[in-house]
Amino acid sequence: MSEPTFATLVSRWYEENARDLPWRKPGTSAWAILVSEVMLQQTPVVRVLPAWEAWLARWPVPAALAADSPAEAIRMWGRLGYPRRAVRLRDCAVAIVERHGGEVPDRLDQLLALPGVGTYTARAVAAFAHGQRHPVVDTNVRRVVCRAVAGEPDAGPATRPADLVATEELLPVEPAAAALASAAFMELGAVVCTARSPRCAVCPVEAVCAWRASGQVAPAGPSRRPQRYAGTDRQVRGLLLAVLREATGPVPRQRLDQVWTDDVQRSRALAGLVTDGLVEPVGEDAFRLLGDGAPAPLPHP
Repeated sequence: MSEPTFATLVSRWYEENARDLPWRKPGTSAWAILVSEVMLQQTPVVRVLPAWEAWLARWPVPAALAADSPAEAIRMWGRLGYPRRAVRLRDCAVAIVERHGGEVPDRLDQLLALPGVGTYTARAVAAFAHGQRHPVVDTNVRRVVCRAVAGEPDAGPATRPADLVATEELLPVEPAAAALASAAFMELGAVVCTARSPRCAVCPVEAVCAWRASGQVAPAGPSRRPQRYAGTDRQVRGLLLAVLREATGPVPRQRLDQVWTDDVQRSRALAGLVTDGLVEPVGEDAFRLLGDGAPAPLPHP
């Protein structure tokens, strides 16, 4: 009898140990999975869970979000971080309605053509929503493959074509098994093969891990330097958006001036929000969330 493959070992472990996350439940719609993948980018699961549930309760299908305003998407996003994702997700919903009759497409090229959907998200939706065989490669997967196959302590800062090739070579041929393996690789990197404190003793592939066999140890520090937040333009943008989210109409500039004392930094942050399509000026001295108070144009069926 042949030895179980790398994917088989990880998939068996996943079926016994995977976290109980709502977007993994059978019958979850492709739209709900797409929303989860967008929200999970650079955001911990614990923060995404309530936001995802609230978002789907309000906009259970793409057409519901497409018919609402960008301002409401930004409001609903709340303090989840990187609010441009909210606008992109609404743009994506509009495109799904206009191009695909309100149904999330299952072809990779069509997913990649949606606004705000990149290499990772498109393959994640194709695999997890449609059960297809695609390499789904995020930071966790790159780390697992880099350690177990290449014997290196960590992967580089960004996904390369070689990472997709290396991951695809590990996938089973059968699409459903490959989709399961993709989810398993990701889970293994998130909870066992972590960047700084890998739990090798409970890893299902410890015996075949090239990095473990080499006797190397994990890096002493984080693989990426944590980004500073306090005092940055990101913080100022967040403070400005918080005021605008709570407002029921245009907010005078004088009110926004109160959120940060540095005039130059505050003006730069506000201009950035306008440039990014999150905020729009109203007249000469007031601002509002994009499309706030204006009826949203209904997308063409």
